Amino acid sequence: MNNNDNILTAEDVKELAPLYSDVVLALKQVYDPEIPVNIYDLGLIYDLHINKEREVYIKMTFTAPNCPMADEVMLDVKTSVEDVPGVKKCEIELVFEPAWDRSMLSEEAKVELGLEDD
Repeated sequence: MNNNDNILTAEDVKELAPLYSDVVLALKQVYDPEIPVNIYDLGLIYDLHINKEREVYIKMTFTAPNCPMADEVMLDVKTSVEDVPGVKKCEIELVFEPAWDRSMLSEEAKVELGLEDD
């Protein structure tokens, strides 16, 4: 995505905005098997980019580096995103820096987990 052909114009951004929203909704359908909150609200998605070709790039993490369900969750992410109408493909990069912590939880996740006073 580093060459100038992939730089999005304002028109591109406007055109891709609904697709971006649909991808976020798809991510909110994927849950961490050990925590009753979706991966998006858990703050596990660090970057989400969609290029002009409607290829999605996601940089994500897990709450712990040794997550036994990592492969299954990543497959769920890829499948959910690629099932969004208009998405051509999804590439996922798994990272552990910066390390995930509770500050990455959305307000909705904090309420769901009973952490709204944090």
